[in-house]
Amino acid sequence: MTQNTTGRVAELKIDGKVYTLPTLEGTEGDKAIDISNLLQETGYITLDSGYKNTGSCTSSITYLDGNDGILRYKGYDIEDLAEKCTFVEVAYLLLHDELPNPRELAQFKQLLEQFALLHEDMIHFFDHFPPYAAPMSILSVMVNCLSSYYPEMGDDPLANIDITAARLLSKIRTIAAFSYKKSMGQPLIYPRHDLSYCGNFLNMMFDNPVRPYLVQPAVVSTLNKLLILHADHEQNCSTSTVRLVGSAGVNLYSSISAGINALWGPLHGGANEMVIQMLEAIHNDGNDFIKYINKAKDKSDPFKLSGFGHRVYKTFDPRGTIIKQACDEILEVLHVSDPLLDIARELEEIALNDEYFVKRNLYPNIDFYSGIIYRAIGIPTNMFTVMFALGRLPGWVAQWTEMSVDPSRKIGRPRQVYIGEKQRNFVALDDRG
Repeated sequence: MTQNTTGRVAELKIDGKVYTLPTLEGTEGDKAIDISNLLQETGYITLDSGYKNTGSCTSSITYLDGNDGILRYKGYDIEDLAEKCTFVEVAYLLLHDELPNPRELAQFKQLLEQFALLHEDMIHFFDHFPPYAAPMSILSVMVNCLSSYYPEMGDDPLANIDITAARLLSKIRTIAAFSYKKSMGQPLIYPRHDLSYCGNFLNMMFDNPVRPYLVQPAVVSTLNKLLILHADHEQNCSTSTVRLVGSAGVNLYSSISAGINALWGPLHGGANEMVIQMLEAIHNDGNDFIKYINKAKDKSDPFKLSGFGHRVYKTFDPRGTIIKQACDEILEVLHVSDPLLDIARELEEIALNDEYFVKRNLYPNIDFYSGIIYRAIGIPTNMFTVMFALGRLPGWVAQWTEMSVDPSRKIGRPRQVYIGEKQRNFVALDDRG
């Protein structure tokens, strides 16, 4: 990835000696100091716990401005993509740098249809998971296994990346739906050629021989929007994991499997589950949301309001604004009355007008409403993070591919500052008192 150096330098003074470090600037004004030669020239490294101020790469995929609440994929505002595109179009955009024309979209859809089925041998894998195995665990294992069934990536990982990406996008949807069916003890529902990407997923999830499922356009539209909003989000924990694992030359399937495991964490992809659990706890406590607002303000109380605030957004999460509207619309269409939504609205109203939350930029984020939408369309809580993974997959593939073709790529190897014991004399076993 070409770096756009500014010609300006930063000066670092250590023990009276001045070192010059080159700077670079992104197309949207991101500024960075290039410290790639810092250790070699000075003997020092930087220490940045959680990588809050460290850029691990340059990238042309996603632009995020946390101060102004801006999110763009390949230069397109997330608001436009969520309103005017399908998830398949956005997946194509992330993988190919441009939105597809009608012919390209038709070809991409044909590939997704072609690869929708799982190898029949893999279907037997589901029989060997415990009945209540976590769907994210199943998803990670099954995606990792794909490398054994489709080993062609070993010869030239990038030769058939379009086919590999389409295969992953299509099969991960089938794996997710099948894992749900197995957990419910219901027969598997195979994909249909006449349904869209999201329509197929919904049908595989909820259709059964005694109660056929009607795929509703409004639900398909909402699911498209949710997946688009999750499609990529710069160098977050799971995406960084995919890049780090991939930097060692690990194949795409196994790199994605590692990303799925990273996403599983409650501080990352599992956050929308925590929102529902919090809303349920408030509901079971007599809807006393004021009590929980006060708990959140109490520094001595470990309780935190789930679904508020974001690591990078310092104003509002633009995805949260879109998803709130989508939530209102789908609940009205489905005639769903959810007491948890009433609590969510009360919490949001208070947080948006309470100085404590406003001062700390604790605005509702994407996780705050996504769980309520998933509940409304019938997706159980333990599948929420799986839905996140479905949406994030094209971003992971795009990030892995970008990392793989970067001529400056090196295996990821963070440094550390050692704070343990200094060298000690060895004492033989018999002499240790």
